[in-house]
Amino acid sequence: MKIAFFSTQPYDRMFFNRENQDERFTYQFYETHLGPHIVQAVNDVDAVCVFVNDRVNREVIEVLASRGVKIIALRCAGFNNVDLDAAREFGIAVCRVPAYSPEAVAEHAMALLLTLNRKTHKAYNRVREQNFSLNGLLGFNLHGKTIGVVGTGKIGKAFCRVAKGFGCKLLAFDIYEDEQLKEMGVSYVDMDTLYRSSDIISLHCPLTPENKHMINNTSIRQMKDGVVVLNTSRGALIDTSAVIDALKTRKIGGLALDVYEQEEKLFFKDLSGTIIEDDTIQRLMSFPNVLVTAHQAFFTEEALTQIAGTTLSNIEGLLLGHEPSNKQAIVV
Repeated sequence: MKIAFFSTQPYDRMFFNRENQDERFTYQFYETHLGPHIVQAVNDVDAVCVFVNDRVNREVIEVLASRGVKIIALRCAGFNNVDLDAAREFGIAVCRVPAYSPEAVAEHAMALLLTLNRKTHKAYNRVREQNFSLNGLLGFNLHGKTIGVVGTGKIGKAFCRVAKGFGCKLLAFDIYEDEQLKEMGVSYVDMDTLYRSSDIISLHCPLTPENKHMINNTSIRQMKDGVVVLNTSRGALIDTSAVIDALKTRKIGGLALDVYEQEEKLFFKDLSGTIIEDDTIQRLMSFPNVLVTAHQAFFTEEALTQIAGTTLSNIEGLLLGHEPSNKQAIVV
């Protein structure tokens, strides 16, 4: 069974090699993302393995099909970057990792919130320079604050459990209400109520055509003054220009992002020696109340082990015609 990996980082090689000790798979690793510029290089493989910033559109899928590729395997949960209609048309299966240590992402979201609020990143740098002043480091208690959680799938549910431990009041919105969360004291409300009532809003929903730019000028106007917004899901959930305007007027009091709409040109790369031409991300990072990490939330030992194991299991099962152990892993 032969697999071509795209958007490959050193840790991808390490974890996928660790899960292939019996050498039942043969790997090809490409550092570049999958797209029209490289798809012609795909040859003599059963599957391609892609990540969040690969662009698997109709043009790419048509070439993959002509090269005999049977499977597009996402080593992530989201699949908004794959043209599913084209995959069906050309008879290529699409699989994903529907849940990989949801606690990893939930814990990172809380770490972003705590860091942004208590300014521990700034305090760390100050103390290293022998500056022990507390001026400018004032935060607020999370205890008693209302957090609105958008999306209560596995990650959103894990985040609710973490936030509950801080003594927060939890509001949630999801198409499907979780009975366990309701028993835990989480109140499901409509989006308008969540926007109006939340001190902090945390996004944990997949990106769909319907919710693209759900955080926009209209929704921001409904929010409390000084609201804190967290996004560890998908960058395009947020209209970045609208958020920048709200930061300038102080309508948004804090913003923490692990994802960014144009991240494929930036994230997972060392650009420290280059001039970044993306003026939007530069403007975002110029605000003292904005915290950005580079799609790091999934990055734990447990999550990467599970991603590698599940991805290979998906591919093997599809090639051998086995029923998947988790039917949510098969998208097409």
